[in-house]
Amino acid sequence: MAAATARATVTIEEVAAAAGVSRSTVSRVVNGSSAVSPEALEAVQRAIAALNYVPNRAARSLASRQTLAIALVVPEDTARFFGDPFFASIVSGINDRLMLSDYVLNLFIASDDPGRKMTSYLRGGNVDGAIIVSHHTSDVFVGLINAAMPVVYGGRPVRHHEDDYYVDVDNVAGGRDATAYLVGRGHTRIATITGPLTMQAAIDRLQGFREVLAAAGLPVAGVAEGGWTASGGADAMRAILDAGPAPDAVFVASDLMAEGAMRALRERGLRVPDDVAILGFDDSPIATSVTPALSTMRQPSHHQGEQMADVLLQVLAGGRPPHATILPAELVVRASA
Repeated sequence: MAAATARATVTIEEVAAAAGVSRSTVSRVVNGSSAVSPEALEAVQRAIAALNYVPNRAARSLASRQTLAIALVVPEDTARFFGDPFFASIVSGINDRLMLSDYVLNLFIASDDPGRKMTSYLRGGNVDGAIIVSHHTSDVFVGLINAAMPVVYGGRPVRHHEDDYYVDVDNVAGGRDATAYLVGRGHTRIATITGPLTMQAAIDRLQGFREVLAAAGLPVAGVAEGGWTASGGADAMRAILDAGPAPDAVFVASDLMAEGAMRALRERGLRVPDDVAILGFDDSPIATSVTPALSTMRQPSHHQGEQMADVLLQVLAGGRPPHATILPAELVVRASA
């Protein structure tokens, strides 16, 4: 009890005196602002630990008229959210970054928003900002949220404005590198399984795929949409096989869809990589759990989550981070290609 009382009596001024910095510097540190030198950050963190300082969340919220809450909005159904390892990695990165700040994360999963229940809640001043991932062109409520508070997008929005903040992977370059690798391995009948073409990541990966084949003078051996799911990837692979001669390689725009595509190939008696090489995208845990292990484009999903949270924290602290943060994808070669 005594220790709890002692912690409660420590003030921000005492932390500032112990750290040898101003009160505003301590405030920036506990609010997660990046506008603090490494030396001052270390000094404040040492003082907080030594004094067992715990910020008074309720008082700070009332004084600043902030909720100290951030919404993570995922415009997908729960089955896809919990079934795709991509989201686990993204959320982990966001959470790791927010744990260093005084903000808490509220999760909203919704493929649509009937009656605008979620939108009304978010626009009602219950959060200070939002991170929106996996958004589609049909998600009208996303624009309503963006108009009401600072928003950072995971991935470039299809209908983006120059003042939007987003953190994305270079998906065009990723599609190019994946396809160029397959061409370089001597494959000449290359097909692709895309994500939903209502999403910019899927559009960009398809663009990179088409650019490389056009430059190499090779035909597109097939295109089918797989919906980012294993079952969708299997259906897309079957559609490509039913449409004509089997391709000798397939660039699949996610590892989860690649898992389904490999299953469909086995059903038809085709071997990976002997008959058909498969190259995915993500480098999720699925890539090393399938047989043969999946060649893939590694996207830094955890780091992308950290970057999204960091950009939003900078905006909320009055900073001016870059509107676009673009991260590279890296080719990882394994047995499937």
